[in-house]
Amino acid sequence: MQLIEGKVVSQAVLEQVKRDVQTLKTNHNLTPGLAVVIVGADPASQVYVRNKVLKATAAGMHSAKHELPQSATQDELLALVEQLNNDPAIHGILVQSPLPSHLNERIVVDAINPQKDVDCFHPYNVGKLLIGDTDGFLPCTPNGVMAMLEHYDIETSGKNAVVLGRSNIVGKPMAVLLMRKGKHANCTVTVCHSGTKNLKEVCRGADLLVAAIGVPQFVKADMVKEGAVVIDVGINRIDDASKKNGYRLVGDVDFQAVSPKCSYITPVPGGVGPMTIAMLLKNSVTACRLLHGV
Repeated sequence: MQLIEGKVVSQAVLEQVKRDVQTLKTNHNLTPGLAVVIVGADPASQVYVRNKVLKATAAGMHSAKHELPQSATQDELLALVEQLNNDPAIHGILVQSPLPSHLNERIVVDAINPQKDVDCFHPYNVGKLLIGDTDGFLPCTPNGVMAMLEHYDIETSGKNAVVLGRSNIVGKPMAVLLMRKGKHANCTVTVCHSGTKNLKEVCRGADLLVAAIGVPQFVKADMVKEGAVVIDVGINRIDDASKKNGYRLVGDVDFQAVSPKCSYITPVPGGVGPMTIAMLLKNSVTACRLLHGV
């Protein structure tokens, strides 16, 4: 069993991002700009946003953080998005989710200029993804998984891939990327969800299993075949009295039970998580290039 270390792969991506940013500054007098919008004071969201801002700044990018109170209205949030759409210093816009329950996230996403939609959530960019258009953005977490498969040179062509989860953020785009042509894709893909029958049997047929359902340690050893590649996208808090903060982070895979059966597996934390921010910054550099015709 070999660990797929997201920290290592993400660092390689971030180093390339830093070089690309410097090239844009030196050759074109352009500084890629990323704006992150957060509504309310959700602790986890605050951590995510802080990490994104820090990584963007470290890469030499222009980073702008916009905070709105929990009570912010839909119109106030949309007005901020429109302001950022029209700001020439901003090339990428990210609205941190989840939003407070009184706000409609779909309306907010649709309001972002597709050319600045570095999360790749806008219907325009999702459509481009589905038809195989590669000149724009790719969704950050699924593309991070693809980058890890490539970094470790894991052969997936012709393999059976099972994706646990059908979310718009991970499950659906993950399936699309895995079925695309290419050495580290070209899979036969099955997407499983709450309506899937004989789930264990389906998972046991996977050469590559991607877990993204948000249920702590859901995937057990009897769901994984010998030699499988297991990618754990989940990150969940569970109670742990032995920890100072009273909890620990685990994935959607029971790592201790599953890892001995795997050829490769991602840990949690330190697996897929670091890749998401790295691919976000990569998309932001792409946005700068496309908006300026570079």
